[in-house]
Amino acid sequence: MVFDQVNGLPVHILVLHAAVIFVPLLALGSVVYALVKPWRAKIGWAVALLAVVAPISATVSKLSGTELYNRLLSQGMSGPGKVILDDHMNYGTITMWLSIALGVVSLVLVVLTSRSGAGLPKVADLASAVVIVVLAVLTGYYIFETGDSGATAVWGTY
Repeated sequence: MVFDQVNGLPVHILVLHAAVIFVPLLALGSVVYALVKPWRAKIGWAVALLAVVAPISATVSKLSGTELYNRLLSQGMSGPGKVILDDHMNYGTITMWLSIALGVVSLVLVVLTSRSGAGLPKVADLASAVVIVVLAVLTGYYIFETGDSGATAVWGTY
């Protein structure tokens, strides 16, 4: 029930914009960190912070969205609106897990590269960059699809 309502407003409405801001920033920051070595010392703290905040915001958005969805179901929601929200829920779940994965990989890269002055071996550096770019692209796609399907559920006609 923690993620249900605050003063009668669904928590989801209050927190979803944090994920909309922080998840894409994590995707962008982690890609820059992975690919632009001279900037690592300057942006490492921001990427590390986003690697924690973005997955938390995505998780809170997902959990509060589940509470809102269950409330709507208990009030008899059905039809095309339910189908759109089912898609939105699926996208939100995928976004949450991808943002957690991107956060973990980004944080590990920041810790490993900030501790060793020489950096990582070339193979490890390349592998981490590939993993981060793939995760960032997937996370960006799914945060967009989550937001688009949520906006369609609220503002679209169905």
